[in-house]
Amino acid sequence: LLRSSQPLTGPNRRRCREDEKLLGTILDEGERGFIIDTRSAQAAKQARMGGGGTEPKSSYPQWRRLHRALDRGRPLQESFVRLVEACSDPSLSMERWLSRLESSRWLGHVKAALSTACLAAQCLDREDCSVLVHGAEGTDTTLLVTALAQLILDPSCRTLQGFQGLLQREWIEAGHPFQLRCARSASSHGRGKQEAPLFLLFLDCVWQLSRQFPLALEFGERLLLTLFDNAYASAYGTFLGNSEKERSLCKVKENTHSLWAWLNQPEEKQKFLNPLYSHNPLVIWPSVEPQSIQLWQGLFLRWIRPSQHLDEAWEEIQRLVEGN
Repeated sequence: LLRSSQPLTGPNRRRCREDEKLLGTILDEGERGFIIDTRSAQAAKQARMGGGGTEPKSSYPQWRRLHRALDRGRPLQESFVRLVEACSDPSLSMERWLSRLESSRWLGHVKAALSTACLAAQCLDREDCSVLVHGAEGTDTTLLVTALAQLILDPSCRTLQGFQGLLQREWIEAGHPFQLRCARSASSHGRGKQEAPLFLLFLDCVWQLSRQFPLALEFGERLLLTLFDNAYASAYGTFLGNSEKERSLCKVKENTHSLWAWLNQPEEKQKFLNPLYSHNPLVIWPSVEPQSIQLWQGLFLRWIRPSQHLDEAWEEIQRLVEGN
């Protein structure tokens, strides 16, 4: 499973022989691979108008290109804002609530992300093929797809420790610009040009997996909520900056504490574990039917609906499991 941050052709050249050679070394003779392009049709068109941005089939004979556009940037941020505004309005009638939920298009983004991750996972697991996930900069939708595909395929990524490693590798070290994407909350009147809740979309997709497979993930919803909070405002340095280079120049590791170190303290770690967890060595294939995608109430309704009874129910589950 690979990710690409640049088009396989450049703006001033018809072919990039270095990329052709690199991809050629991945596959043996007779093998095939898939290139999943997550760019919008408009972005791909603009790249083509500049003289590049696509992969000529003749130059990559063993690779098949699949186009699965995923929104990023302003459309995704506006979708997030509309959803938060709808969730914050207690005066809505049932009809009006459902209408505003649909018009926000947030659940559609969740479905699209899960569908594309499932496609990548199917190419790897069922077709036994290599997969290259191709995006605009390689720091947003590519990370979303590769991280979700690994959760679907690899049971080690579903443990608390493995999930932390996945986030560190696929989001932090891979260069997701947290400072730019999470500069303000959805409730802020300001709108940064580069704001986009890609990481939140990933967390929402993980929550969908945990809801459909309640025994498969070692961690629970509380961890996902904590990660969301710390991505936007944190006392730790884990999500600071936009890249490893920035964090190195600012000496983040030397001057701040790690969120992972805090989470892994025995007294804290217990709070984030799923008491129903049972190791599942199999691939988990989520349903992406519209009826299967639900609103993450624990996040989007957390400020208007008390969670006391849900917390008490969760604690009772823990007591029952420990008692047995």
